[in-house]
Amino acid sequence: VKLVESGGGLVQPGGSLRLSCVASGFKFDDYAIAWFRHAPGKERELLSCISPNNNNTYYADFVKGRFTTSRDNAKNTGYLQMNNLKTEEPAVYYCAAGLYCAGPDLYDYWGQGIQVTVSA
Repeated sequence: VKLVESGGGLVQPGGSLRLSCVASGFKFDDYAIAWFRHAPGKERELLSCISPNNNNTYYADFVKGRFTTSRDNAKNTGYLQMNNLKTEEPAVYYCAAGLYCAGPDLYDYWGQGIQVTVSA
């Protein structure tokens, strides 16, 4: 089982990044895909989640209107489009797979994480 994130890096404040999460080793379309981030000295934060069949999405209040999650079940890939990134948002960003959109302890599989840096 593997989840591999890509698309991170350095972006200026106000800029955009699109993260991808490629899954293998399990039946992708049976699982919800969530995105988290973890910054040094802070708690891990749930950013978004998308249901297995694309019908339902969840966003944390602090990313609503700026971040969009999607998935392509044919490609076993989840996405997080991040717009208008802020200077307080550098962190390691993770994707996770679970049977439901829920709290962080209920996800079965996690990616290794990818660094996002927001700096001028």
